[in-house]
Amino acid sequence: MKNIRNFCIIAHIDHGKSTLADRLLEHTKTIHERKMQDQVLDNMDLEREKGITIKSHAVQLDYKLNGEHYTLNLIDTPGHVDFSYEVSRALAACEGALLLIDASQGIQAQTISNLYLALDNDLEIIPVINKIDMEGAKVPEVTDQIVDLIGCKPEEILLASGKSGIGIEEILQAVVAKIPAPKGSEAAPLQALIFDSVFNSFRGIIVYYRLLNGNLKKGDKIRFCATGEDYEAMEVGILRLDMEERKEVKCGDVGYIITGIKNAKEVKVGDTITLASNPGEAIKGFEEVKPMVFAGIFPVITEDFEELRDCMEKLQLNDASLTFELETSQALGFGFRCGFLGLLHMEIIQERLEREYNQTVITTVPNVSFIAYTTRDEKIIVNNPAEMPDTTKIERIEEPFIKAQIITQSEYIGNIMTLCLGKRGILINQSYLTTSRVELIFEMPLTEIVFDFYDKLKSQTRGYASFDYSPIGYREADIVKMDILLNSEKVDALSALIHRSRSQDFGRKLCEKLKELLPRQQFQIAIQAAIGAKVIARENISAIRKDVTAKCYGGDISRKRKLLEKQKEGKKRMRQIGTVEVPQEAFLAVLKLD
Repeated sequence: MKNIRNFCIIAHIDHGKSTLADRLLEHTKTIHERKMQDQVLDNMDLEREKGITIKSHAVQLDYKLNGEHYTLNLIDTPGHVDFSYEVSRALAACEGALLLIDASQGIQAQTISNLYLALDNDLEIIPVINKIDMEGAKVPEVTDQIVDLIGCKPEEILLASGKSGIGIEEILQAVVAKIPAPKGSEAAPLQALIFDSVFNSFRGIIVYYRLLNGNLKKGDKIRFCATGEDYEAMEVGILRLDMEERKEVKCGDVGYIITGIKNAKEVKVGDTITLASNPGEAIKGFEEVKPMVFAGIFPVITEDFEELRDCMEKLQLNDASLTFELETSQALGFGFRCGFLGLLHMEIIQERLEREYNQTVITTVPNVSFIAYTTRDEKIIVNNPAEMPDTTKIERIEEPFIKAQIITQSEYIGNIMTLCLGKRGILINQSYLTTSRVELIFEMPLTEIVFDFYDKLKSQTRGYASFDYSPIGYREADIVKMDILLNSEKVDALSALIHRSRSQDFGRKLCEKLKELLPRQQFQIAIQAAIGAKVIARENISAIRKDVTAKCYGGDISRKRKLLEKQKEGKKRMRQIGTVEVPQEAFLAVLKLD
């Protein structure tokens, strides 16, 4: 055990974690040159296309130093704020972390928040400045920032370049020298923390774990503490780039186990594996995930509902931060109310359903959860507009607030102030980290960031602002439910909960957008946005009409009028029995209103 090191790489998005992981794999000859490609640990097509890590990936490296043989378990983690739950789980399986900072960008918001996560878990931090060979590298400035942040000595900071492979040997030596070996006892009862799982259609559910105490052998009878179910360990092994089977996984190691479980509900991330014959105690794992954004996901064809449910359960194994429950809608039939960590997370889930499971789905307007207090002093949690009680029964409504931390260059302060104050933000603090870098802290309603805040922030600061947030509780607000009516019929999937001050503007934009997207019918369609009984915006889509007066040439006007009146009657009757088909683009349009 004294020669095992478990560590992960944490950083802000785009600071070069996956590229550094590539170099570590190459340097330790874990991967054959023939198989080498960029971001080799990002094995999803989506991750490569978007250039981001979505899943944490564990891999074992062999390393020799001074004639000693070391086993290094590396976990590459995501950097985007939406996937911080993945990071918290990776940290629970490690004793140390490489804190990676881009030499040209310096410390950014997610760097700080991931650092605090690591410190909460008592991890040994090794600071590394990456991309030192870039033209815009500001190594002395970034060194000062790190010294201020962590309080280490400047000579303790490693300099590296993931692209050209500078400083890789020094990083590996530092991992061996500074990160403590795992504590634990082979003689104690078996305790293994599950930090991830994945579904394989041939072998069932494959569970990834970190062994804290005891050893795990092939053929052992094991028990999952959360469900109390017993299984047989059909195969155990370690994680190289592919899974490598072993007869035994020893204490302190990271490995996988296959038990032939097919039901997704039996495996929980954060659970403890122990032996059925000599059960150990459950480990206090990481906290339950708190979804920030809620949206409905519905199958395009109602008959595909059961298939969609299976796909959601399999996807939840691979992404433990996805939560969902059943929901029905008048317009869309049966579906799910899903909780996501953010808008990017929602987009990724939708893409993965389409790519990995061939499920085309309709997503409703995302919103956050509010708390409504009724006049009888009941507390109702409102996750979607349909659950909102009648306005006459509501005493007050509270909405979730967050503390937003934005780090940027000082010339963009004005743009950010305008953006945040326009989103009902309150400036709490403004402090200069260096002469040119500023940290702004706002308190803002979560509703305002859900849609397009991150994109706007990036465009108004030319990509130089970084953003991180944490929830700070609920506060009273003037929230109203806005319905969309098509020919006086509500389309519940387009309803939204919104602050009164923004409802009129939002309603008008939405009506205009729907006017563009809804196909014209044989009858006139009235699109209305309403709060309760009060209509706040309206657009009309005129009917497709045949030119009934074409056959009249010259002659009396009354003849033409008679034909037009007859057509008008027909249209009126048609409108009463006709229904308006809403295409899928209309539901998606709500997300991209600006």
